[in-house]
Amino acid sequence: MPRQQVTTDLAPSPAGPYSQAIAANGFLYTAGQTPHDPVTGDTVGTTIGEQTVQAMKNLGAVLNAHGLDFSHVVKATVHLHHPGRDFAGFNASYEEFVEAPYPARTTVGSFLGDFLVEIDAVAVIP
Repeated sequence: MPRQQVTTDLAPSPAGPYSQAIAANGFLYTAGQTPHDPVTGDTVGTTIGEQTVQAMKNLGAVLNAHGLDFSHVVKATVHLHHPGRDFAGFNASYEEFVEAPYPARTTVGSFLGDFLVEIDAVAVIP
């Protein structure tokens, strides 16, 4: 099965040579989504909760561009700028978007510059 690029104007445009998502072999692989406004490029919010909500909205927009939603996500990778400080606040906002059975998830600390969270996902295509 060839790779299919997935794009949407409802999520931030890639800042480099990568795709918002690629569909291949029955899965959708997304690029990391950040808390940036898709139109202005500005960071949305100052707290981990606010930034997680925007990152998840952007991730949802990429999923929706291929006819999927969070119920199709089987794996998420989360990068937190301040994992010790922000883990609980991140979890509270993340949980608003996903339902049991929850996707498998890896959460790591990463230097993210001027924002607090980045999230990518792997979703199964029915």
